[in-house]
Amino acid sequence: MNAIIEWFMRTIGQYISAEMSVFLISMIPLVEERGGLIVARLLGLPLGKALLYCVAGNILPIPFILFFIKSIFHWMSDHHMSRIVEKMEEKAAKNKPKIDRYGFWGLALFVGIPLPGTGAWTGSLVAALFDMDLKKASLSILIGIALAAFIMTVLSYQVMGSVIG
Repeated sequence: MNAIIEWFMRTIGQYISAEMSVFLISMIPLVEERGGLIVARLLGLPLGKALLYCVAGNILPIPFILFFIKSIFHWMSDHHMSRIVEKMEEKAAKNKPKIDRYGFWGLALFVGIPLPGTGAWTGSLVAALFDMDLKKASLSILIGIALAAFIMTVLSYQVMGSVIG
C-alpha cells in the first residue's frame, strides 16, 4: 500500500491536495466514496475531513444524473455512441428489480451496501431512467450515501487502520 501512496504523491499528489484527491476520487463512477475513504485513510486524512470531502464528491454528480442523463443518452445515441448508452441502460435494467422489490429502502440499500456495481451513480441512473419520483429517489440516495459512508468508515478507519497502523 505504501508504494501506491508514494506513487500517487510523486505523480498526482504534487499538483493537488489530499482533500481534492479524495473529493475527485469520490466522484468517479464505481469507485465513489468507497474508494475515496480508503484513499483518504491511506493519505492520512483525519476522519472528519475525509468524510466531508468524500461525501461531497459522491453527492455532487447525483443531481446531474437525475436531471440530465436521459438528454445526455439521447445526445450520445445521436452521435454514434449508442453502444455505450445500451450498456448503461442494460446495467440499469439489470439492477431495477433489486430496487423495485423494496422501493425507497431498496434504493437506499442498493446505494449504501458497498458491493461491485452498486452506489450512488448506478442508483441515480436507475432512478432517472425508470422515472422514479425525484424527491423520494434523492432522499433514498442520500440515505444510501450515508450508509456507505458509515460502512466504509468502519472498514477503512477501524479495520484497515488496525492493519496498517
